[in-house]
Amino acid sequence: MGTGTGATLADRIAERRAGVGDPRALVGELRRALILVPYDGGGLWTASFGGVRWICGFTDEQALARFAQARDAGDGRETGRSWEFAELRGARLLDEIVPSVSEPAGLAVNIADPDGAMLFPPVTGIVPDAAAVDESGRD
Repeated sequence: MGTGTGATLADRIAERRAGVGDPRALVGELRRALILVPYDGGGLWTASFGGVRWICGFTDEQALARFAQARDAGDGRETGRSWEFAELRGARLLDEIVPSVSEPAGLAVNIADPDGAMLFPPVTGIVPDAAAVDESGRD
C-alpha cells in the first residue's frame, strides 16, 4: 500500500498532522491506498457534519476495530460483534463514489483515532471538479 519509499497513508497523515510533508503526496497516497469502509444498513458508513456527507474509511483493520469498539460501546452493545466492510481503492472512493452522493461528500479517515484522523473535503484537487464545492461556476 505504500509508495516506493515505504510510506503508508497513515504515515502521510501523521506527517501532515505534524505540520510537515507534502499535501499532494498525502492525496496521492490516499488515491493509491486500500481503504476499509464499513457497511451501514447495506450502504457505506457515512456521517453528516458541516453540510458534508463524510464517507468513513480506515487505513487498516486495527483502525476499523477501534471505530467499531467505540461505536458499540456508545450504543450500549457488547463489543466484539462482526463488522462487514468494503475494501476500496482511495481513487475509486474519490472519483466514483463521492460524485455519486446527492450532496457534497468527502472522505473521513480513521475517525476513531483523535491523533490520526484526517478529513479529505470535497474540494478541487481532492475530488473531481464537478463534485468540488469550491469549483468556480458550479451551480
